[in-house]
Amino acid sequence: MKKTLIVRIGEGLGNQLFMYANAYSLSKKFDYILYIDDESGFSKKRRSRSYNLDIFDIPEPICPEKLKFNNSIKNLKRKSLKLIDNFISNKRFINEKIDNNKQTKFVEISELKSIQMYIEGHYESELYFKNYETDLKKNLEIKHDLISNNNPYINLIKQSNSVSIHLRKNRYSEDLNNQSASNNEKDILFENDLINYVNRSIKYFDDKLNNPHYFIWSNEPSAFKKFFLDSNKFTFIENNNLAMDFYLFSLCKNFIVGPSTFHWWGAWLNENTKKICLRPIDINPSNNKDFWPDYWIPI
Repeated sequence: MKKTLIVRIGEGLGNQLFMYANAYSLSKKFDYILYIDDESGFSKKRRSRSYNLDIFDIPEPICPEKLKFNNSIKNLKRKSLKLIDNFISNKRFINEKIDNNKQTKFVEISELKSIQMYIEGHYESELYFKNYETDLKKNLEIKHDLISNNNPYINLIKQSNSVSIHLRKNRYSEDLNNQSASNNEKDILFENDLINYVNRSIKYFDDKLNNPHYFIWSNEPSAFKKFFLDSNKFTFIENNNLAMDFYLFSLCKNFIVGPSTFHWWGAWLNENTKKICLRPIDINPSNNKDFWPDYWIPI
Protein backbone atom coordinates (compact mmCIF):
# COMPACT_ATOMS: atom_id res chain seq x y z
CA MET A 1 0.00 0.00 0.00
CA LYS A 2 1.34 3.45 -0.94
CA LYS A 3 1.92 5.96 1.83
CA THR A 4 -0.67 8.75 1.68
CA LEU A 5 -1.02 12.10 3.43
CA ILE A 6 -4.40 13.87 3.41
CA VAL A 7 -4.44 17.59 4.23
CA ARG A 8 -7.62 19.12 5.62
CA ILE A 9 -8.08 22.52 3.94
CA GLY A 10 -10.22 25.24 5.53
CA GLU A 11 -10.58 28.95 6.35
CA GLY A 12 -9.78 31.71 3.82
CA LEU A 13 -7.36 31.54 0.92
CA GLY A 14 -4.29 32.68 2.88
CA ASN A 15 -4.79 29.96 5.48
CA GLN A 16 -5.50 27.40 2.77
CA LEU A 17 -2.12 28.18 1.22
CA PHE A 18 -0.29 27.67 4.51
CA MET A 19 -2.04 24.34 5.02
CA TYR A 20 -1.19 23.16 1.53
CA ALA A 21 2.43 24.36 1.61
CA ASN A 22 3.17 22.60 4.91
CA ALA A 23 1.55 19.35 3.75
CA TYR A 24 3.38 19.52 0.43
CA SER A 25 6.74 19.85 2.17
CA LEU A 26 5.98 16.87 4.42
CA SER A 27 4.89 14.72 1.49
CA LYS A 28 8.18 15.42 -0.27
CA LYS A 29 10.31 15.04 2.84
CA PHE A 30 8.84 11.66 3.81
CA ASP A 31 7.88 10.38 0.35
CA TYR A 32 4.11 10.35 0.77
CA ILE A 33 1.42 10.82 -1.89
CA LEU A 34 -0.43 14.02 -1.02
CA TYR A 35 -4.21 14.27 -1.30
CA ILE A 36 -6.20 17.45 -0.72
CA ASP A 37 -9.45 17.33 1.24
CA ASP A 38 -11.37 20.25 -0.23
CA GLU A 39 -14.63 19.71 1.69
CA SER A 40 -14.32 18.57 5.31
CA GLY A 41 -12.87 21.85 6.58
CA PHE A 42 -15.85 23.78 5.21
CA SER A 43 -18.62 21.52 6.51
CA LYS A 44 -19.40 23.93 9.40
CA LYS A 45 -20.16 27.19 7.64
CA ARG A 46 -19.69 29.89 10.25
CA ARG A 47 -18.32 32.13 7.51
CA SER A 48 -18.82 32.35 3.77
CA ARG A 49 -15.62 30.42 3.12
CA SER A 50 -15.01 27.95 0.31
CA TYR A 51 -12.17 26.01 -1.29
CA ASN A 52 -10.09 28.41 -3.40
CA LEU A 53 -6.84 26.57 -4.14
CA ASP A 54 -8.28 25.56 -7.51
CA ILE A 55 -7.20 28.93 -8.94
CA PHE A 56 -3.62 27.61 -8.86
CA ASP A 57 -1.88 24.96 -10.98
CA ILE A 58 -1.59 22.59 -8.03
CA PRO A 59 -0.79 19.09 -9.33
CA GLU A 60 -1.93 17.12 -6.27
CA PRO A 61 -5.33 15.43 -6.60
CA ILE A 62 -8.44 15.92 -4.48
CA CYS A 63 -8.78 12.98 -2.12
CA PRO A 64 -11.43 10.29 -2.73
CA GLU A 65 -14.81 10.76 -1.09
CA LYS A 66 -14.21 7.80 1.23
CA LEU A 67 -11.26 9.58 2.85
CA LYS A 68 -13.18 12.77 3.67
CA PHE A 69 -14.93 13.69 6.92
CA ASN A 70 -17.43 15.94 5.19
CA ASN A 71 -20.64 15.31 7.13
CA SER A 72 -21.68 15.03 10.77
CA ILE A 73 -21.50 11.22 10.90
CA LYS A 74 -18.05 11.09 9.31
CA ASN A 75 -16.91 13.87 11.62
CA LEU A 76 -17.88 11.77 14.65
CA LYS A 77 -15.68 9.02 13.22
CA ARG A 78 -12.85 11.54 12.85
CA LYS A 79 -13.17 12.61 16.48
CA SER A 80 -13.14 8.97 17.59
CA LEU A 81 -10.01 8.22 15.56
CA LYS A 82 -8.27 11.28 17.00
CA LEU A 83 -9.19 10.14 20.53
CA ILE A 84 -7.75 6.67 19.84
CA ASP A 85 -4.56 8.35 18.60
CA ASN A 86 -3.85 9.43 22.18
CA PHE A 87 -3.28 5.80 23.14
CA ILE A 88 -1.32 4.39 20.18
CA SER A 89 2.21 5.00 18.90
CA ASN A 90 1.50 4.93 15.14
CA LYS A 91 -0.71 8.00 15.15
CA ARG A 92 -2.84 8.75 12.11
CA PHE A 93 -3.39 12.46 12.73
CA ILE A 94 -0.83 15.27 12.81
CA ASN A 95 -2.14 18.29 14.69
CA GLU A 96 -0.47 21.65 15.06
CA LYS A 97 0.77 22.15 18.63
CA ILE A 98 -1.00 24.99 20.48
CA ASP A 99 0.11 26.20 23.92
CA ASN A 100 -2.09 27.22 26.85
CA ASN A 101 -2.28 30.78 25.52
CA LYS A 102 -3.52 29.50 22.13
CA GLN A 103 -0.18 30.47 20.60
CA THR A 104 1.82 28.46 18.07
CA LYS A 105 5.37 28.50 16.77
CA PHE A 106 7.45 26.57 14.30
CA VAL A 107 7.91 23.00 15.56
CA GLU A 108 9.60 20.64 13.12
CA ILE A 109 7.63 17.50 12.28
CA SER A 110 10.33 14.85 12.42
CA GLU A 111 8.43 11.74 11.34
CA LEU A 112 5.23 10.29 9.91
CA LYS A 113 4.44 6.90 11.39
CA SER A 114 1.39 5.47 9.63
CA ILE A 115 0.78 4.41 6.04
CA GLN A 116 -2.22 6.72 5.86
CA MET A 117 -1.91 10.08 7.64
CA TYR A 118 -4.15 13.10 8.11
CA ILE A 119 -2.80 16.57 8.86
CA GLU A 120 -4.76 19.46 10.38
CA GLY A 121 -3.77 22.95 11.48
CA HIS A 122 -2.70 26.33 10.12
CA TYR A 123 1.14 26.12 10.22
CA GLU A 124 1.50 29.84 9.49
CA SER A 125 5.26 30.08 9.05
CA GLU A 126 7.48 29.70 6.01
CA LEU A 127 9.85 27.66 8.20
CA TYR A 128 7.60 24.68 7.53
CA PHE A 129 8.11 24.80 3.77
CA LYS A 130 11.05 27.11 3.02
CA ASN A 131 13.15 24.19 1.70
CA TYR A 132 10.57 23.63 -1.07
CA GLU A 133 10.11 27.27 -2.07
CA THR A 134 11.01 26.76 -5.74
CA ASP A 135 8.60 23.86 -6.20
CA LEU A 136 5.80 25.63 -4.35
CA LYS A 137 6.10 28.80 -6.42
CA LYS A 138 5.79 26.69 -9.56
CA ASN A 139 2.75 24.82 -8.21
CA LEU A 140 1.11 28.06 -7.07
CA GLU A 141 1.06 29.85 -10.40
CA ILE A 142 -2.37 31.14 -11.39
CA LYS A 143 -4.10 29.05 -14.05
CA HIS A 144 -3.64 30.82 -17.38
CA ASP A 145 -7.31 30.67 -18.34
CA LEU A 146 -8.22 32.66 -15.21
CA ILE A 147 -5.99 35.60 -16.13
CA SER A 148 -7.68 38.48 -17.97
CA ASN A 149 -4.96 40.16 -20.00
CA ASN A 150 -7.32 43.08 -20.61
CA ASN A 151 -7.36 43.96 -16.92
CA PRO A 152 -6.70 47.75 -16.73
CA TYR A 153 -4.39 47.47 -13.72
CA ILE A 154 -1.78 45.27 -15.44
CA ASN A 155 -0.01 48.01 -17.38
CA LEU A 156 -0.39 50.51 -14.55
CA ILE A 157 1.50 48.18 -12.22
CA LYS A 158 4.10 47.15 -14.78
CA GLN A 159 4.89 50.70 -15.87
CA SER A 160 5.21 52.21 -12.39
CA ASN A 161 7.43 51.84 -9.35
CA SER A 162 4.64 49.80 -7.84
CA VAL A 163 4.09 49.11 -4.16
CA SER A 164 1.29 46.77 -3.07
CA ILE A 165 -0.75 47.57 0.07
CA HIS A 166 -3.49 45.52 1.70
CA LEU A 167 -6.00 47.06 4.11
CA ARG A 168 -8.22 44.72 6.07
CA LYS A 169 -11.57 45.86 7.44
CA ASN A 170 -13.51 44.12 10.26
CA ARG A 171 -10.77 41.70 11.19
CA TYR A 172 -12.41 40.69 14.49
CA SER A 173 -16.08 40.94 13.53
CA GLU A 174 -16.09 39.46 10.01
CA ASP A 175 -17.33 36.16 11.45
CA LEU A 176 -21.10 36.47 11.88
CA ASN A 177 -20.79 34.86 15.33
CA ASN A 178 -18.29 37.49 16.50
CA GLN A 179 -20.21 40.71 15.92
CA SER A 180 -20.08 42.02 19.49
CA ALA A 181 -19.35 45.47 20.92
CA SER A 182 -15.95 44.33 22.20
CA ASN A 183 -14.93 42.99 18.79
CA ASN A 184 -16.09 46.19 17.13
CA GLU A 185 -13.80 48.11 19.50
CA LYS A 186 -10.93 45.75 18.59
CA ASP A 187 -11.63 46.44 14.91
CA ILE A 188 -11.27 50.18 15.48
CA LEU A 189 -7.95 49.79 17.33
CA PHE A 190 -6.66 47.37 14.69
CA GLU A 191 -7.58 49.70 11.83
CA ASN A 192 -5.94 52.67 13.56
CA ASP A 193 -2.74 50.64 14.04
CA LEU A 194 -2.97 49.51 10.42
CA ILE A 195 -3.22 53.05 9.04
CA ASN A 196 -0.31 54.17 11.24
CA TYR A 197 1.81 51.29 9.97
CA VAL A 198 0.94 51.99 6.34
CA ASN A 199 1.76 55.68 6.72
CA ARG A 200 5.15 54.83 8.23
CA SER A 201 5.77 52.46 5.34
CA ILE A 202 4.74 54.99 2.69
CA LYS A 203 7.25 57.44 4.15
CA TYR A 204 9.91 54.71 3.92
CA PHE A 205 9.22 54.10 0.23
CA ASP A 206 8.78 57.79 -0.57
CA ASP A 207 12.32 58.32 0.72
CA LYS A 208 13.77 55.25 -0.96
CA LEU A 209 12.09 54.99 -4.37
CA ASN A 210 11.76 57.33 -7.30
CA ASN A 211 8.11 58.31 -7.68
CA PRO A 212 6.51 55.19 -6.11
CA HIS A 213 2.89 54.42 -6.91
CA TYR A 214 0.81 52.62 -4.31
CA PHE A 215 -1.77 50.01 -5.34
CA ILE A 216 -4.25 49.29 -2.58
CA TRP A 217 -6.30 46.14 -2.06
CA SER A 218 -9.05 46.04 0.56
CA ASN A 219 -12.10 43.98 1.44
CA GLU A 220 -13.89 47.33 1.96
CA PRO A 221 -12.21 50.09 -0.11
CA SER A 222 -14.79 52.76 0.73
CA ALA A 223 -13.76 52.66 4.38
CA PHE A 224 -10.16 53.61 3.59
CA LYS A 225 -10.30 55.94 0.58
CA LYS A 226 -10.47 59.04 2.77
CA PHE A 227 -6.90 58.30 3.95
CA PHE A 228 -5.44 58.05 0.43
CA LEU A 229 -6.96 60.77 -1.75
CA ASP A 230 -4.10 61.57 -4.15
CA SER A 231 -5.03 59.75 -7.37
CA ASN A 232 -1.57 60.42 -8.80
CA LYS A 233 -0.05 58.44 -5.96
CA PHE A 234 -2.70 55.90 -4.90
CA THR A 235 -4.83 53.48 -6.90
CA PHE A 236 -7.44 51.24 -5.29
CA ILE A 237 -7.75 47.83 -6.95
CA GLU A 238 -11.46 47.07 -7.23
CA ASN A 239 -13.86 44.62 -8.86
CA ASN A 240 -11.32 41.82 -9.13
CA ASN A 241 -11.55 38.13 -8.29
CA LEU A 242 -9.02 36.07 -6.31
CA ALA A 243 -7.17 34.82 -9.37
CA MET A 244 -6.62 38.31 -10.76
CA ASP A 245 -5.65 39.67 -7.34
CA PHE A 246 -2.88 37.11 -7.05
CA TYR A 247 -1.79 37.63 -10.62
CA LEU A 248 -1.48 41.37 -10.00
CA PHE A 249 0.45 40.69 -6.79
CA SER A 250 2.96 38.80 -8.93
CA LEU A 251 3.57 41.95 -11.02
CA CYS A 252 4.19 44.35 -8.13
CA LYS A 253 7.74 45.44 -7.42
CA ASN A 254 7.47 46.02 -3.65
CA PHE A 255 5.12 45.36 -0.74
CA ILE A 256 3.77 47.00 2.35
CA VAL A 257 2.59 43.63 3.59
CA GLY A 258 -0.75 43.90 5.34
CA PRO A 259 -1.43 41.99 8.57
CA SER A 260 -3.29 39.24 6.73
CA THR A 261 -2.41 35.80 5.44
CA PHE A 262 -3.91 36.79 2.08
CA HIS A 263 -1.38 39.56 1.43
CA TRP A 264 1.44 37.58 3.11
CA TRP A 265 1.11 35.05 0.31
CA GLY A 266 0.88 37.70 -2.39
CA ALA A 267 4.25 39.04 -1.24
CA TRP A 268 5.86 35.63 -0.66
CA LEU A 269 4.94 34.24 -4.07
CA ASN A 270 6.15 37.35 -5.89
CA GLU A 271 9.40 36.45 -7.69
CA ASN A 272 10.92 39.89 -8.11
CA THR A 273 14.42 39.30 -6.71
CA LYS A 274 14.80 43.00 -5.88
CA LYS A 275 11.50 43.41 -4.06
CA ILE A 276 11.36 45.11 -0.68
CA CYS A 277 8.81 43.71 1.74
CA LEU A 278 7.86 45.78 4.78
CA ARG A 279 5.84 44.30 7.60
CA PRO A 280 4.36 45.80 10.79
CA ILE A 281 6.58 45.72 13.86
CA ASP A 282 3.57 46.00 16.17
CA ILE A 283 0.89 43.82 14.53
CA ASN A 284 0.83 40.04 14.15
CA PRO A 285 -2.44 38.75 12.63
CA SER A 286 -1.42 35.16 13.36
CA ASN A 287 -1.19 33.12 16.55
CA ASN A 288 2.17 31.88 15.24
CA LYS A 289 5.11 33.83 16.64
CA ASP A 290 7.18 32.84 13.56
CA PHE A 291 4.62 34.29 11.14
CA TRP A 292 6.84 37.01 9.63
CA PRO A 293 9.86 35.97 7.50
CA ASP A 294 13.15 37.22 8.98
CA TYR A 295 14.16 39.07 5.81
CA TRP A 296 11.02 41.26 5.69
CA ILE A 297 11.76 44.68 7.17
CA PRO A 298 9.81 45.58 10.33
CA ILE A 299 8.42 49.12 10.30
